[in-house]
Amino acid sequence: MKTETFRYDNRIVRAFAIATVIWGIVGMSAGLLAAIQLFLPEANLTLQYTTFGRLRPLHTNAVIFAFVGNGMFMGIYYCLQRLCKARMFSDALSWINFWGWNAIIVSAAVTLPLGLTTSKEYAELEWPIDIAIALVWVVFSINLFGTIATRREKHLYVAIWFFIATSITVAVLHITNSLAVPAGWFKSYSIYAGVQDALVQWWYGHNAVAFFLTTPYLGLMYYFLPKAANRPVFSYRLSIIHFWALIFLYIWAGPHHLLYSALPDWAQSLGMVFSVMLVAPSWGGMLNGLLTLRGAWDKVREEPMLKFMVVGVTAYGMSTLEGPMLSIKSVNSLSHFTDWTIAHVHTGALGWNGFLTFSMLYWLFPKMYETKLWSIKLANYHFWIGILGILFYAVPMYWSGITQGLMWKQFTADGYLQYPNFLETVLQLVPMYRLRAIGGLLFIVGTVLMAYNLYRTAKSGKFVPDVEAQAAALTPEVDAAHPAGTGHRWLESKPLILTVGATVAILIGGLVEIIPMYLVKSNVPTISTVKPYSPLEVLGRDLYIREGCVGCHSQMVRPFRSETERYGEYSKAGEFVFDHPFLWGSKRTGPDLHRVGGKYNDAWHYNHLEDPRTTSPGSIMPRYPWLLTRKLDLSSLPSRIGALRRVGVPYPVGAEGTAEKDAKVQAAKVVANLRGGSVNEARPDTEIVALIAYLQRLGTDIKQAPPAGAVAGVDAAVGSGAASGAQP
Repeated sequence: MKTETFRYDNRIVRAFAIATVIWGIVGMSAGLLAAIQLFLPEANLTLQYTTFGRLRPLHTNAVIFAFVGNGMFMGIYYCLQRLCKARMFSDALSWINFWGWNAIIVSAAVTLPLGLTTSKEYAELEWPIDIAIALVWVVFSINLFGTIATRREKHLYVAIWFFIATSITVAVLHITNSLAVPAGWFKSYSIYAGVQDALVQWWYGHNAVAFFLTTPYLGLMYYFLPKAANRPVFSYRLSIIHFWALIFLYIWAGPHHLLYSALPDWAQSLGMVFSVMLVAPSWGGMLNGLLTLRGAWDKVREEPMLKFMVVGVTAYGMSTLEGPMLSIKSVNSLSHFTDWTIAHVHTGALGWNGFLTFSMLYWLFPKMYETKLWSIKLANYHFWIGILGILFYAVPMYWSGITQGLMWKQFTADGYLQYPNFLETVLQLVPMYRLRAIGGLLFIVGTVLMAYNLYRTAKSGKFVPDVEAQAAALTPEVDAAHPAGTGHRWLESKPLILTVGATVAILIGGLVEIIPMYLVKSNVPTISTVKPYSPLEVLGRDLYIREGCVGCHSQMVRPFRSETERYGEYSKAGEFVFDHPFLWGSKRTGPDLHRVGGKYNDAWHYNHLEDPRTTSPGSIMPRYPWLLTRKLDLSSLPSRIGALRRVGVPYPVGAEGTAEKDAKVQAAKVVANLRGGSVNEARPDTEIVALIAYLQRLGTDIKQAPPAGAVAGVDAAVGSGAASGAQP
């Protein structure tokens, strides 16, 4: 048996590790500023690039794709080489992966504050960047499968199964959800509309959490936890059940984000049922991790790395129990659109992804620099400060979310809404928002302590760029001398068959849910009175997207009495057939806007956007003074109308040629209305005119009764609550 000498590549691991630390601090700092803005509107700085609506997607992208993404690549590039007993397939591809991925992150950091966004949650980046993401992911996948093909270890360890599922599924999700028709270099329209777009987006959104934030990190858990504890995985059989059940069930669960919406009931029910079923494999994986530590708890007390790992795995278990619970319709009716969801998401993000990433960093730096961790005491400080940060973040958000849900639904003994003005609810939450910011600050302080500790660790040692190793080549003769076994052991020696099996498992749920939405017309019944947006309204809608208004406002009135009393008629699927993309939202920091059209005059909207405190004392919504002065880009209308026609909006032939003229005519009417409301300085060529036109269109395509109990002239005080606590 011939033994070969080869070298593991530590350079690429170090590069991703450094990027992980840097982007972690940057992404968390953006989140802290956004958290402060929710109780201190002045922190928006009256700059169009730093408002909450533009900062929120920057924060989520930086934490998910920059911090966790680099951490994922760091861990995979380290452990894959050792599990396969082979250097990465191509050093060149490794570095293309690194520089390409981080260039994408820089492009996101530039474009999102500029308002160049699709508005689709976790998929906000515009089409040129989406193409770059797909190309870089292909590079990573080639490197992954190339390394597996050149391995010197016959059987694929459980961690590699999760990496394979991640590679395939993320590609499928990203490409499917990002399909769009460009209307310029930095503007595009989703090929899906309304209900169909919502289903595809949350099929993507939920499974981005599943296959970007969960499956790769489970693979890393299966490698780093046994390594650090110096113990084998508790149960090989449980790891098999965990893997196959998880990747099959997860892909069905996306519709639970759309319960009580205009999505057909059958799709909602599928999402709920499969979400509840997810508890079993998720907890199987958590228990497999924690039980691996049996007999090693003394080591956990001594090793900071294991402390972070234990809390991370526990947070995974908590999140994956709470997620299915929130998918039950009766619970979701209270929790959805509230801060409860924010608490749930951050328990996973801070505890599971954050602490597991910290754990890997504490493990890798001493290994790569052949030294000991510079300060165990400082790492322990980081651990306890991080725990406090999570508690100060999550507990107030749980309190805030339950408070919101109960206040929105509360009726008096006489049958009227107890809190008809939405702002009443917002003001009750401000103390919790302050505590949340303290939690975020503590978490960042801990991360900075870690960065210093890792820096001093690197300074105290000597970096080993290439680690020499030896192993026998996996030749046909060696292969024949060591039978693969039967059952799953056989499958583990056949990466191509395993990959095909994983692909089939993840495709079934998506196909069953998405295809009927296109083939069965009754899933999206049309309404004859619903017409395409006018050219000026198209521009206004795109401004609404640019400013990130969907981050705080929903456009989906659910069929609850508390919502129809507050907002008006519940939302119908047929009302959204021309919405590319859909704008239902996932959080109400401000009220729902689907029926806001016609509730207030144009002058109210003008004053509200210029300074929300003038119309809504105590509002935490940012000011938008630039909308009053920035010129409206009418020259882009022909390309936008043309792109919308290509995705299915039935504009008449020649609409591109008359779009600018039509927009000017409608803008003149809006300005006339403003002058009637004592706003004499408004100009028809400014952006605010288009945004007002769009807001006044919302919910007016079908006849609707006014909210019960509304009194003419006093809607601003007791009606829909459009005097919100967030952006317009």
